[in-house]
Amino acid sequence: MKTIPRHLCGLLLAAGFCLGTAQAETLDISYQRSSTLLILLKRNGALEERLKPLGFDIEWHEFSAGLLSALNAGSVDLHADVADAFALFTQAADAPLTYYAKEDSSPSAQAILVAKDSPIQSVADLKGRKVAVTKGSGSHYLLLSALQKAGLGIGDIQPHYLDGPDALAAFVNGTVDALSIWDPFLSAQERGGKVRVLADGRDGVAAYYRFYLATSSFAERHPEVLEIVFDELRKTGQWIKANPREAAQILAPLWGNLPPETVEQANGHRSYAVVPVRRDELVEQQRIADLYRDAGIIPKPLDVRDIRIWPADGQ
Repeated sequence: MKTIPRHLCGLLLAAGFCLGTAQAETLDISYQRSSTLLILLKRNGALEERLKPLGFDIEWHEFSAGLLSALNAGSVDLHADVADAFALFTQAADAPLTYYAKEDSSPSAQAILVAKDSPIQSVADLKGRKVAVTKGSGSHYLLLSALQKAGLGIGDIQPHYLDGPDALAAFVNGTVDALSIWDPFLSAQERGGKVRVLADGRDGVAAYYRFYLATSSFAERHPEVLEIVFDELRKTGQWIKANPREAAQILAPLWGNLPPETVEQANGHRSYAVVPVRRDELVEQQRIADLYRDAGIIPKPLDVRDIRIWPADGQ
């Protein structure tokens, strides 16, 4: 085997060729419990298999809190998918992020719930009532949009801003009259048989998309990686829809040992249809941004068309 001349080692060292080895680059990917497709890809190793020949090793980072700070700081390369409303906070913070994929509309994956025997029969009946919701979440947008459609505003109800588990607890113990919540909390409550869906995202109230984000500097350097990740996300979404029972069995222990039946119902609410992000299809995002600005949830007006999109021709 020929050795590399000494005078060339300095030139080749940055490329990792000295000593006959290549220096692998680490791809940092964040995920959260709701990141169904990324969780399955982490488990099956498909991304590792396809990216290793390109010189990438993957490190996975789970976030149960502090996700927004990590997104805004660009501290990982590919970020946990987030609900449409949540994604706007990264734009409002001028975070260095690029949208490279989204899950198509899943309007029944979040809902406003009341007790089965509640006298509340319509969203208009929420006037003066206590409603638990997580501030800034997709379910918050659902609540605002449903109230607007009913001729009400947030000032017409008594909002209780709580994190998901605490909001659910307040609803279950009767502290509040209604709950705006997302899956799998939603499906768990529905399967319990003690609640009624007052409204969900259908009828144009809240389409509910999920966006996949990359740090912009990484997206510019490695479009070939985004292409592979997009392809694997798309195939994984198709697999879940074709294998709902098997997918639920795999995800149940990863989602805190929920019953597989609950997971399967929640997955039935999600489209898992991974599609490109197109600038001319961000109408719902603009509506969320405008409602959030009017409600004082984001500090400034946003033009959602200003976001970075991969591929660059996503007009």
